[in-house]
Amino acid sequence: MTRLSDHPITKRWPPVREDVIQLYAFPTPNGVKASIALEELGLDYDPHLVRLSDADVKSPEFLSLNPNNKIPAVIDPNGPGGETVELWESGAILIYLAEKTGQLMPAGGVAKYDVLKWLMFQMGGIGPMFGQVGFFVKFAGKDIEDPRPRERYVGEAKRLLNVLEGALEGRTWISGEYSIADIAIAPWLRALDFYGARDTVGWGDLKNVPAYLDRFLERPAVQRGLNTPKRPE
Repeated sequence: MTRLSDHPITKRWPPVREDVIQLYAFPTPNGVKASIALEELGLDYDPHLVRLSDADVKSPEFLSLNPNNKIPAVIDPNGPGGETVELWESGAILIYLAEKTGQLMPAGGVAKYDVLKWLMFQMGGIGPMFGQVGFFVKFAGKDIEDPRPRERYVGEAKRLLNVLEGALEGRTWISGEYSIADIAIAPWLRALDFYGARDTVGWGDLKNVPAYLDRFLERPAVQRGLNTPKRPE
């Protein structure tokens, strides 16, 4: 097994414990997916705050783990067969942690693929589209005079929310049992409030989606994960 201390990233973010999962993240909707999953699964891990500035995510140390310069990323020194596993992309991390522990995703059969279906719905739809809504409502995109980009992403966000609204009818969680799909989806629903975009996307017209988010946020592991790593003062 490769020693964790030999990895270049540890020169900038030293591990506290070399024998546990190392999480490199910032509390964004994507970042907290990993920390919430780790908390829900009760896995030991060291959280390392990686700021979103180029000084961190484009540093040689971080790029040695994730050449795509995005959080979150993890190193598990106790992977399959005792090998060290290096992972980035939040969806891949969620699948890995679920399979490592045998929790938060069925081991096989139709139920497993239902969870993966909703996970990919978030990865390919909700995350990118809601992120664009945030850009055009809260950040620099709000100053663009042409209304068409904003209208495109707002319209798509509304459509995705209505897909969720229908799927959650009569369900507590998106795939029946609580799973990594919920851990992927719900932080992005929460982000709409941060973006100041709830009214823009018709949040008040929904019933099932807001109740679903409330249930998610009530979970103690979620509350811990949302604040890990801690934001800088």
